[in-house]
Amino acid sequence: MPQPPPLLRVTDLRIEFPVERLGVVRRVAVVDGASVEIGRGEAVGLVGESGCGKSVTALAVLGLLPPQARVAAGRIEFDGRDVTAASARERQALRGAHIGYIGQDPGTALNPVFTIGDQIADALVAHRRLGRRAARREAVALLEAVRIPRAADRALDYPHQLSGGQRQRALLAAALACSPALLIADEPTTALDVTVQAEILALLRSLREERQLSLLLITHDLGVVATLTNRVAVMYAGRLVEVGPTPDVLARPRHPYTQGLLASIPGGPAGARLSAIPGTVPDLAALPAGCAFAPRCGDREPRCDRERPPLTQSEHGRHVRCLVDGGPS
Repeated sequence: MPQPPPLLRVTDLRIEFPVERLGVVRRVAVVDGASVEIGRGEAVGLVGESGCGKSVTALAVLGLLPPQARVAAGRIEFDGRDVTAASARERQALRGAHIGYIGQDPGTALNPVFTIGDQIADALVAHRRLGRRAARREAVALLEAVRIPRAADRALDYPHQLSGGQRQRALLAAALACSPALLIADEPTTALDVTVQAEILALLRSLREERQLSLLLITHDLGVVATLTNRVAVMYAGRLVEVGPTPDVLARPRHPYTQGLLASIPGGPAGARLSAIPGTVPDLAALPAGCAFAPRCGDREPRCDRERPPLTQSEHGRHVRCLVDGGPS
């Protein structure tokens, strides 16, 4: 029996921004050749350091790239439809109704001059054509679904009257208002304390299972990836360097960058020095001629400075961008 097509398919995506150096403006790829698929009901993690291109990839899927950015190559398909060729109005209809989004900072994502209930109701009026009264009732039900106590009262509150965890739950309620098939969560727990992080992650997991949601989770936290995702894609300097089932990648990382990320997770003996990847993320406008990770890599060979490694498939659906591929098998 043939496999059903993925809900989201990103193929060879290249996103460029203009960069000025010494009075000369040229376009630089912040995402270069990224390919990711998300099946129906599947959760995929997109992992990497700040500035590697994770959030820009999500904004391209949503059709929310800043004006100076452009999709220079590649294709984004949602439910079999080419999003890259869609008009601004078609993309607007896609957001909210079919793709939900929660960002990093609920404090800035919510409008401070409107109540929480009205902000959720607006999405219901726009996409589901509910009347204002029915939309407000549904907004309260959504706040109850994300486990906000006294939801009817909280719906009348303004964002500053809620705690950080409650604001993030309200954002999640708004993202789920129109029962989207795909939820994009961009660092959804970064601005929260550890206890609230655990509560939000548990809520995301249960809601995804209850609603059969597909999830694109963008994070730098491999612990969050282990908790929520089926597959993980690791990004470095705008390129995917390792892709595979989450348990396999975390147990047997093959790319030196993935190995470095896992080794840097705290959890050793008390007082032990934390492991860190040496060096810094390269300037995307001045990448090395060969492997972008080579200057920081402990497995570096002379050819790594000359040859740009392709993303090659190995066993069990694993893909690795490494000439050495010295990881454990």
